[in-house]
Amino acid sequence: MSMSPLNERVVAPDVTAVPTDAPGLRWRPAVADDVDAVTALYKRMAKADHPQWSETREEVASEFGHPWVDLARDSLLAETAGGELVAFGQVVLPPAQETLVRSILFGGVDPAHRGRTIGRQLLGWQYSRALQQLAASAKPLPGWVMAYTDERNQTAQHLYERFELTPARYFVQLERVVAEPIDQVALPDGVSIVPYASDMSEAVRRAKNAAFQDHWGSQPSTKEQWQRMLLDLPSFRPDLSFVAVVQGEVIGLAISEVFEHDWEAQGFRSGYISLVGVVREWRRRGIAPALLGRVLESYRAAWFDKAQLDVDTDNPTGALRLYTGMGFTPTTREVSHTRVF
Repeated sequence: MSMSPLNERVVAPDVTAVPTDAPGLRWRPAVADDVDAVTALYKRMAKADHPQWSETREEVASEFGHPWVDLARDSLLAETAGGELVAFGQVVLPPAQETLVRSILFGGVDPAHRGRTIGRQLLGWQYSRALQQLAASAKPLPGWVMAYTDERNQTAQHLYERFELTPARYFVQLERVVAEPIDQVALPDGVSIVPYASDMSEAVRRAKNAAFQDHWGSQPSTKEQWQRMLLDLPSFRPDLSFVAVVQGEVIGLAISEVFEHDWEAQGFRSGYISLVGVVREWRRRGIAPALLGRVLESYRAAWFDKAQLDVDTDNPTGALRLYTGMGFTPTTREVSHTRVF
């Protein structure tokens, strides 16, 4: 059944009303010079909501600088008269919309300033801005408003549900002790696992897009997204990343990132496997476990204690079973709250 364009299905306000300034508090859009303050705010929030990790300055700067983000329209912060940042929100509409149009909400409120309706006001503004973004699209695709939160943050979950953003998917973080034995996996004839190299970047991007096209909520990465959201970040570790190739074609990938600033809070040295994927026609032939095995070996050589990754619990490829079968164990869960139009 054909679908009418989003701009005919989504009713959005003409103007996104900024919350009324409370005594000692003012609201304004973010600017590039707010990167450090927002990073510090995220760290304070992380201690209360997900103490094992927090966003880096480089990640915040990247989110501020994306060409598909207009900070003047897509961000809002609240600060005290003395300039202390107490809340921040951003609404991001990524490019490359092939099967859906997503408007994703980021941000939150300093734990010391919660319980003052600041979060409700911020989310109300974000939700209105998200509707504007969806309503600006003439594509005949589903429109999603999305927000993610750690399952332990019950306050945020209740707030999202007030705006009809209901739990749609759960993503569990898994960990594995690197020193544990790593099973050797036989590869199909002609397939080899090789270290990532910069001249493979475009082939790896295309393989990632092909591998993730049947994953919930996933959309293809453009060349610019791939560069800005992975390759340009200091967390990306090409020396700990591997690809599967056959006759010069990339058919699988395992990409690593390292967040050393999280090690103290975690209590161990870790590597994070941010992407694992195999193109559909090569699945269930041992390629994914072989890639993971090479990554684990590289982590052991780097003297890491643990490997970490996140997975959709309803992943259609059976990834959760694969990881737990290789010794990964669940730790925390993140919830995707979504409203579909």
